[in-house]
Amino acid sequence: MNSTLEPAPHLFRRLTDAERHASMLDALASWKAGDDVWVYGYGSLVWRPEFHFTEQRAALLHGYHRALCLWSRINRGTPEQPGLVFALDQGGSCRGMAYRIPAHEVPTTMEALWRREMPGGAYIPRWLNCRTDQGVISALAFTINRHTEAYVRGLSTERLVDIVRRAHGSYGPCIEYVLETAQALKQSNIQDQRLQALVRALHEAATDNL
Repeated sequence: MNSTLEPAPHLFRRLTDAERHASMLDALASWKAGDDVWVYGYGSLVWRPEFHFTEQRAALLHGYHRALCLWSRINRGTPEQPGLVFALDQGGSCRGMAYRIPAHEVPTTMEALWRREMPGGAYIPRWLNCRTDQGVISALAFTINRHTEAYVRGLSTERLVDIVRRAHGSYGPCIEYVLETAQALKQSNIQDQRLQALVRALHEAATDNL
């Protein structure tokens, strides 16, 4: 299990288009053409899904929790100065959003989703049962691969604040990602005490530097 507190830029490698496509096909192996697909969002997918969906539900997932445990070398950082993004780590539970993708849009939607979520292959896509007010659904969720150098845990709040404030990637500043996620969860009446504590620390750090 990898839990290094410092990123290793020389170990980072992008997935090739062929590797990414193969990963997608593997995840969709059990999907039957004609069936809609549910996708579970817990981070940026809550506030910027970037795909068409026909239904959205608040969803509770058991067995995983939302954590800033993934080094981001592309979307919210660089190999030299990585940021951090959320992943589903083992243990606990997580409240998020589930989106229903119409069957005829599944192939194109999944291609775009894999380009966004799987640049380096640090996620393991899984079909997980989620509880909603309308019943239990099986949704595709991106969980962390603990056996990759991109996985990190045990960072102090001070270290988290420093990383989040400094990092910037192709999708913009890491701090924007964290604050937008926190705001979206708040608007959806989703409580995440760890994230709320980090947001307070980020605001305090910004005030101290005035």
